[in-house]
Amino acid sequence: MMILIVDDEVNTRIGLVKLLCQDGYQTDAVANGIEALEYLEKKMVDLVITDINMPEMNGFVFFHQLTQYYPDIKVIMITAYSGVERFLHLTDSEYPTCLHKPFKVEELRALIRNSLQQPYSLKGTIAPDRRRP
Repeated sequence: MMILIVDDEVNTRIGLVKLLCQDGYQTDAVANGIEALEYLEKKMVDLVITDINMPEMNGFVFFHQLTQYYPDIKVIMITAYSGVERFLHLTDSEYPTCLHKPFKVEELRALIRNSLQQPYSLKGTIAPDRRRP
């Protein structure tokens, strides 16, 4: 399983990549939503873990772009801001789970396992698969 980390904080990216590689996942990381969309044009991933508050393209905008072009990729959002879950419930039931920083490693591991085990598609239009050779 391939997991892409999208977070502007370099220490978060490094820590998550290290943790998830130790857990046996193939993992890569980028700094923002724009870089993530460019990455996804070339490579296939099963799960994206994305921060919400990022420069250039925040996690909400990135999530909407992701679901439009890659509706089968599962998503976990992470944030250091409180009250985000209430906003997510009010705006769209299609938003994924939101995990608050700092979070417990076991909580993240459980969310990853659950996300990867559940076959579902986010709403959106399926784009041609440009990620496979």
